[in-house]
Amino acid sequence: MRRAVTAVIYLITALIGVAAFAYPFILPGLAGANADAHAADAPVLTVILLLAGLAVLLVEVQGQAVSAKVVAALGVLAAVTAVLRFIEVFFPVPGGFSPIFAPIILAGYVFGPRFGFLLGTMALLASALVTGMVGPWLPYQMFTAGWVGLTAGWLPHPRSQRLQIVLLAAFGVVWGLLFGAIMNLYFWPFVTDGSATSWQPGAGWRDGLSRYAAFYLLTSLVWDIGRAGGNAIFIAALGAPTVRALTRFRDRFQFQQA
Repeated sequence: MRRAVTAVIYLITALIGVAAFAYPFILPGLAGANADAHAADAPVLTVILLLAGLAVLLVEVQGQAVSAKVVAALGVLAAVTAVLRFIEVFFPVPGGFSPIFAPIILAGYVFGPRFGFLLGTMALLASALVTGMVGPWLPYQMFTAGWVGLTAGWLPHPRSQRLQIVLLAAFGVVWGLLFGAIMNLYFWPFVTDGSATSWQPGAGWRDGLSRYAAFYLLTSLVWDIGRAGGNAIFIAALGAPTVRALTRFRDRFQFQQA
């Protein structure tokens, strides 16, 4: 029963996240004239994410003594990830290079998709608060980072640790590009300047995809390659010992994948 309740919470949260990205395309008249329209919906989305995370934790903790360690592990890893974001804020790094995605991917891989989703959302919130990077884009980053951790928990677990790291590094490259491609949708529907790379309300989906592909190639690909490369480097360098340490923690406390 508990797993069914948490599954419903995650499903509803995922649908809200998809709707938040999609509504400017479906209902362009409600989107406003520019991306400032998100200033109204961003606080609501942030509260929804926080309430969903709190609801999941409350449900998970009920009846499971070991679940107290879920909260502890989640808090520690979210804090570590938040501190890592200082690297990209205070030191010059190439493109979208960021150290925050590697721990989300690795923890989601070891502890499971539900834990990965919670870590992704909470880590982005914590890192934004400590670096002052809070804005209407924050809940969209939280949703997308949550999806990174969620899908990491769905990866297969080959016996060979080398294969695991290769798989995780490739996964980091894919999400390094995909994170940017998804986050562009936060503001791209509001770019209606009539150019070949802007969105045209009422145009067909084929035309929309073509325009977005051109927009992404011109504005985001190089930046996102930096993020993808950074993910691969961090996971290749630190993935094996991190996975071993997290796995020992999980096994020592009989930590069930969440």
